[in-house]
Amino acid sequence: MNFFQAQSKARRSTLVLVVLFFCAIFAIVAITNLLLMSVVVFNATGQFFSSWADVEHYFDWRMFWTTGLVVAAVIAGGTLFKFIQLSAGGRAIAESLGGEIIPQDSDDLDRRKVLNVVEEMAIASGVAVPPVYLLQGSGINAFAAGHSSNDAVIGITHGAMRHLTRDELQGVIAHEFSHIFNGDMRLNLRLIGVLHGVLLIGMIGYYLLRGMRHIRHRGRDTGGATLAILVLAFGLMAVGFVGTTIGQLIKAMVSRQREYLADASAVRYTRNRNGIAGALKKIGGLSSGGLLGSPAAAEYSHAYFAEGASSFFTALLSTHPPLEKRIRKIDPGWDGRFVRPVPEPPRKPVPEMAPAGKMQQQKLDATAGVVEAMLAIELMGRPQEAHIEHAHTLIDQLPEVLRAEAKNPLGAQGIILAMLADRDPAIREVQWATKDDAGNSVVLAKALSLVSSIAELPKALRLPLVDMAMPSLRVLSLPQYKVFRALVTGFIKADKRIALSEWILEQLVLHQLDIVYGLRKRDKEKYSYLGAVKVPAELLLSMLAHAEHHSESEARKTFSAGVKSIGAYALNFQPRSKMTSGTLAAALDELAKMKPLVKERFLKACLACVSKNGRVTIAGIEILRAIAAGLDCPLSPVLPAKKDVDAKLSD
Repeated sequence: MNFFQAQSKARRSTLVLVVLFFCAIFAIVAITNLLLMSVVVFNATGQFFSSWADVEHYFDWRMFWTTGLVVAAVIAGGTLFKFIQLSAGGRAIAESLGGEIIPQDSDDLDRRKVLNVVEEMAIASGVAVPPVYLLQGSGINAFAAGHSSNDAVIGITHGAMRHLTRDELQGVIAHEFSHIFNGDMRLNLRLIGVLHGVLLIGMIGYYLLRGMRHIRHRGRDTGGATLAILVLAFGLMAVGFVGTTIGQLIKAMVSRQREYLADASAVRYTRNRNGIAGALKKIGGLSSGGLLGSPAAAEYSHAYFAEGASSFFTALLSTHPPLEKRIRKIDPGWDGRFVRPVPEPPRKPVPEMAPAGKMQQQKLDATAGVVEAMLAIELMGRPQEAHIEHAHTLIDQLPEVLRAEAKNPLGAQGIILAMLADRDPAIREVQWATKDDAGNSVVLAKALSLVSSIAELPKALRLPLVDMAMPSLRVLSLPQYKVFRALVTGFIKADKRIALSEWILEQLVLHQLDIVYGLRKRDKEKYSYLGAVKVPAELLLSMLAHAEHHSESEARKTFSAGVKSIGAYALNFQPRSKMTSGTLAAALDELAKMKPLVKERFLKACLACVSKNGRVTIAGIEILRAIAAGLDCPLSPVLPAKKDVDAKLSD
């Protein structure tokens, strides 16, 4: 199953979730009415139902529908409230669990180990590096949360950070990245929102009961009112118990098979069974297992790497398969013994990366063969061991000064602006003349200090550097981000035209951050065939053809090749005059509403357009990466063509 098929399957799972949700509402409404009928019959006869005739005699349709509407309204209100609360994405879950973000410039060796593994996996996958949150607790656990890769976060417990080796940690992180790519994160968020409404009735009963304790403590004589509230509280808790059972059952149905799939994906990514298997064995050998200390842990139980909360339902309706079964699927020869984890001993500091002066001597490929590029589409969301090794190589090639700057908010802003600095002195003067009272002069000074380093940076390393800067940009406050956004926009517009390199940065940086900061809505997938987005598809494919060829006749031939590759002959070539920053951005926004399998078809046409003489250049891959990011499709770095491994990195 490839990335697009997994995304499509996740959408179908969402439909199943909706059906189960309405079934749960119906069951709770029916049980609530049954309880009320019991109370009515008991008040009238002094006993509960003695015959069907009692039900027929005392049944009141008006009470039935009123009760149903009230219960449905409470559930719907709870669900809506939770959806609004989770609109911030993965950050909302991490913070509700008491997580604290790990600063990108942390010099703590254990934290550095976690950040390096996440950074490596993200670049190998072709997505912006997600922020990492540290959760307090001695248990070994982790999670990935968010609506998409654009706003995803990784959470990891202190126990996992201390007890796992780098290989084991890499297996756990690869497991969590699999949840990102398989569409599990979005499904998990929807599941949390839906079940919150189902569980709300029981929560109301619980808080009523707690309130009664305070009333009795104050010695108030409430007589029959106290008894009525007690009966109501216990009744609501009984209904809530049913809702909790239904909710746990839904979680188990949705989550178990996805954990097996994520385990298998982690092995495929890392080509190391011992990594993830070792982490699972240590969870079994730890007294606290994977438990989290947060009171909110149970609510997100299905989102963790391992069972994160202990309750009555853990054994009966666990959201995760038993550790023994998971380990045996990964390591069939396992002897059945768990491993008692011992904290990793202090290690020597990580060696310094290659200095900027030696960078030009390193050898990486500047282009890739079409076959290797086509594999990037086929393996989208499924990075292989070779991608991880290539990501490590790319990171090693970055000058230490730029790596250090990417790990703090000021430096990250400076890097993006320095990349946008124009070569024309007159235009650059206009760019740096943009100063106001918002404090952007400090950001501009930082950008100016990095211009020369960025100018010497090979093109193949620019997107990895942008990916590394994204976590630092995501910790800006909203006012700070608006100032930064205005600067980026001003730099792009300074020459009164938009270059393709500027459009790429705008899509990779502002497009993603606007969603994170709530300045734009997330796209909802609705188009089931390419003809529904004919005009936007024509515009983007024509833009790709023009980008690879200065001659319009050659661009037309390239466009035709792209259209032919997917059999979309109804698409028509568009002239350069129709391509502006606004029209291209609007076209990409509309294409983002395509369903997964349609996105796959469109991206294959894009790839055919950027291939040239049997090669795909770095410039072509950058454009393709920007489009793929706009479609929320992770495009791994294209591996160097085997016959050109000795080619030097070029600009």
